[in-house]
Amino acid sequence: MKSIWNETTEIFPSEPLTRDITADVVVIGGGMAGILTAYYLQEQGVDVVVLEANCIGSGQTEDTTAKITSQHSLIYDRLIREWGEQKARQYAQANQEAVVAYANLVKKLGIDCEFQRKPAYLYTLSDSEVLEREAHAAKRLGIEAKVTTQTTLPFPVQGALMFPDQAMFHPLKFLTAVAERITIYAETKVEGVEKMSVFTGRHTVRAKHLIFASHYPFVNIPGFYFARMHQERSYVLALEQAGHLDGMYIGVDKDASWSMRNTGNLLLFGGGNHRTGENKSGGKYAELEKQARNFWPVSREVARWSAQDCITLDGIPYIGNFSKTRPDWYVATGFGKWGMSSSMVAARIISDAIVGQTNIYKEVFSPQRLWKWRTIQNFLKEGRYAAVGLTKGIFTEKIEDVKEHAGIGRGPRCAHMGCKLEWNPDEGIWECPCHGSRFQADGEIIDNPANQTLSDETSSL
Repeated sequence: MKSIWNETTEIFPSEPLTRDITADVVVIGGGMAGILTAYYLQEQGVDVVVLEANCIGSGQTEDTTAKITSQHSLIYDRLIREWGEQKARQYAQANQEAVVAYANLVKKLGIDCEFQRKPAYLYTLSDSEVLEREAHAAKRLGIEAKVTTQTTLPFPVQGALMFPDQAMFHPLKFLTAVAERITIYAETKVEGVEKMSVFTGRHTVRAKHLIFASHYPFVNIPGFYFARMHQERSYVLALEQAGHLDGMYIGVDKDASWSMRNTGNLLLFGGGNHRTGENKSGGKYAELEKQARNFWPVSREVARWSAQDCITLDGIPYIGNFSKTRPDWYVATGFGKWGMSSSMVAARIISDAIVGQTNIYKEVFSPQRLWKWRTIQNFLKEGRYAAVGLTKGIFTEKIEDVKEHAGIGRGPRCAHMGCKLEWNPDEGIWECPCHGSRFQADGEIIDNPANQTLSDETSSL
């Protein structure tokens, strides 16, 4: 199930790495964050290479709904309460500047990527008070926001919070245009990292700086990112004859958190969010189909796909130094549902750090930031999830019960840390409820942090 972005873009071929090389900086991951970071480094004269396991944009970038916005659901009121106004303002302004940075780059490079400035809305069917609080918080932080009841949605709302002058685009058309200016080695999977050496199986890259931009870091220690994030999935239908909206929309109600935006003559209709590994019953696409028929009776589905997002303990991405013990390693992860703006924020913060420039936003996104009480609570919650996944079924599972799909062997347990995998019937794949790795039915890896396929030697602990 490919996204419409993938179906409407020709990705230029990049050769795989065929020899040992050295560089000032090596970026692991050829998605939006990795390519943008490499671009800004190269613009400043840094010798940088990108290593991509498949082709550029083949990870989460091709599955995004491609909204570029500083409106990240209900966040600013919470950030002010938990982190104070100064850090909340850093977060808001960094993401608002990301919108402008995309616009500037599209203009500078003359990129034809369907870039449009559009308002972004949060909407509720039940309680507009939460939107009033969020609007007040946004205004305190210098972000223009207005609550209204007038929308172009196919149903009435109690309220909608509008952020004007945000943006949307075709992510792969943008990405390929930027990537043409960068040295990229595709079909070059990173199998391991040791100090400042990156191993790709047959070849080694040595660098002064390493950047992990692979969606989810596959190195467990140092950093311990597997204990500080979880992953979630969501689903999208591309619909013909579904009407035209004046901007981008996402709901804040638990039972009506649908995401919508147009692209060309299509409407992207998304929802069905769940923690990766917790969709045993399936039905996520079916629910979207049902709602689509209700809202747009004459609409017709032309594509469907799903996306995966890393969620940090406090809802703020981890951008900056990978670990105090690895001062020349950097990471960009935990973007939540807002990967496009966060990718630009990461590119600017990390490129500035490597060339020795001050970035006023680095503190709020620092992976080494102090934990708040909510962060500690979520850390304990993630620990419980991992404990359940690691021990689930170890006393009751039988080999004959788990050999349901070719290549799984003694599984189904994750190749990352051995958590019990769960089957997602909507997509026909195995998912890890502990840390979000995903595998094809035959055991081929889809998503990290796992870095190898399942096999007959996959431990059942």
